[in-house]
Amino acid sequence: MRTKYKLQIALLVMCVFFGSFENVNAHPVVNYALANAPVGEVAWYYIKMGITHIIPNGFDHILFIISLCLLSNKMKTILWQATAFTVAHSVTLALSLKNIIVAPGAVVEPIIALSILFVAVENIILHELKAWRIMIVFFFGLVHGLGFASALNEVGIPPDRFGEAVLSFNIGVELGQVTIIALVFSLIILPLSKKNFYRKTVVYPMSIVIAIVAAYWVVERIFMI
Repeated sequence: MRTKYKLQIALLVMCVFFGSFENVNAHPVVNYALANAPVGEVAWYYIKMGITHIIPNGFDHILFIISLCLLSNKMKTILWQATAFTVAHSVTLALSLKNIIVAPGAVVEPIIALSILFVAVENIILHELKAWRIMIVFFFGLVHGLGFASALNEVGIPPDRFGEAVLSFNIGVELGQVTIIALVFSLIILPLSKKNFYRKTVVYPMSIVIAIVAAYWVVERIFMI
């Protein structure tokens, strides 16, 4: 029942979330500076942009990825969550840049903060990762993808280079995320997760701090955007 209830909430939020877009108008930005650049130069430009969007500029995305790593000490489980997140944000990133789904920042940014808060609180109240976490992470990935699209739209995409630019940006984002996962796994999970004090002295304190920061962002983004 708990699983069904939480999935129903996620679906309800998704309906409200996507239903709020229909009156928003946006036009894709064109990056004319790279219009005649070689494919390799375009790819490297957007790969670097994707990396820096996560490290060091994406503090909220960094906290989200860290939160995904804390509830399980198995790399396979962490990668399953990361894969669901990647597939989801790749879909909405492309759809948003094609002007098929256009989301106002006033909606996207608070929900991104809520996603961090949700996962952090889950890490506190649950002792093991549940199967429905993948569905929740997928939904939040859809939202994060719209945030990525907003960042990419600030510099635009060269004419006739949509596929190369989006793919390269996604590669950069994934390199940033994989770096965070590797650091968390090697510095925290691998040496400490088998210790008796792991949850009390690592998972709880980190999750509480992340939850507090995320809660602050929720309020800030709702009332100040």
